[in-house]
Amino acid sequence: MDLEKKIKTKKATITIMGMGYVGLPLACGFASAGFKIFGLDNNSQKTKKINQGISYIEDVKNNEIKTNIKNKRLFATTDESVLKKSDIIIICVPTPLDEYKQPDISLLKESVNTVKKFLKKEQLIILESTTYPGTTQEIVLPILEKNGLKEGKDFFLVFSPERVDPGNKKYKVKNIPKVVGGISKKGTNLACLTYASFIDKIVPVSSPKVAEMSKLLENTFRIVNISMIDEMALLCGKMNIDIWEVIEAAKTKPYGFMPFYPGPGIGGHCISIDPFYLSWKAKEYNFYARFIELAGQINSQMPHFVVTKIIFALNKNKKSLNGSKILIWGVSYKKDISDTRESAAYSVIEDLIKKRAKIEYFDPFVKKFKVKNKKIKRVSDKNLQTYDCIVILADHSDFDYEKIAQKAKLVVDTRNAIKSRKYKNVFHL
Repeated sequence: MDLEKKIKTKKATITIMGMGYVGLPLACGFASAGFKIFGLDNNSQKTKKINQGISYIEDVKNNEIKTNIKNKRLFATTDESVLKKSDIIIICVPTPLDEYKQPDISLLKESVNTVKKFLKKEQLIILESTTYPGTTQEIVLPILEKNGLKEGKDFFLVFSPERVDPGNKKYKVKNIPKVVGGISKKGTNLACLTYASFIDKIVPVSSPKVAEMSKLLENTFRIVNISMIDEMALLCGKMNIDIWEVIEAAKTKPYGFMPFYPGPGIGGHCISIDPFYLSWKAKEYNFYARFIELAGQINSQMPHFVVTKIIFALNKNKKSLNGSKILIWGVSYKKDISDTRESAAYSVIEDLIKKRAKIEYFDPFVKKFKVKNKKIKRVSDKNLQTYDCIVILADHSDFDYEKIAQKAKLVVDTRNAIKSRKYKNVFHL
């Protein structure tokens, strides 16, 4: 049976490399559609939890995993030999930036070299990990063809960027359109057929480069506009204008305006990282992506601005930051999730500790939190009046923020969680 028929009849075996925020929801989606799925990850704790039917990601429910395990459609493992049993291999490994904001694709290369060891005819290889335009053809393809097999003839290589918004109640993998760009037309068609088994809309494009660039465009659009509104917030602060009221007024325009909101700094694994893959690659063409670099500079200033606002608020109460007891409300990078990747809380807390403030945190989603290997004490949302200042970095739902304003001595609200402007002890970003 050829690969196309295997996909159509759900007899194709799929291995997903990387069981994180991208890989696990994808694995459950394919398994629920009727495919046999291997979830490959080098973290044995993750694979053990999956096989026990336990989810460590908010967007995936335990029952979803348990059902697929029971039906023998999903099995997690650290054994890379499952790749030789696989018809389709989907790579979903992290692609972070290094300390110099340069792409670190070491895990990606490692994964591709692993795939190469088991590559066989009639296999479809799909890369979902975000990377710079050209990676699929310039890095991945040469590695896979080292064994003598040729793309488009013996195997097929495709890039399809992940689109995941952790904690989003409306948009999940199933109803987020999937962009697909293969090196060969047949590869694109096979990948489209695979994803269409459970994803509502598939968007084929002409090449992997177009697919790679589309992902970076999406997140560059976000970082530029968020950083622009951050800069507007800084300006409005100097002019004694409420930026949140300005945004509410501007967004009543029914055309030509899209609201973005300021914050303590852009976090997560997409918006804060992906655009710098593009600016790095652009230099190869003697092109400097100035909007991206400027957006990055503004974003990196926001945690420092938050600390400055805390100092200003404490001064109003004739208190110094040194020795003040401060509660950080929310350390995840956005509300209602446990994901702390690139969270502004790291920079804010590190700066506060350097300035000798006493820091504790409250977050119902994050059980443990460390900054520079220093464990930060996690507390309940009680006894708010005992803190010199409460700093809202993540506005988790289901809390009465008006009551927090009433109980607290001081609040620095970076998310506009407290809507009323009647509280003199509340300082908004």
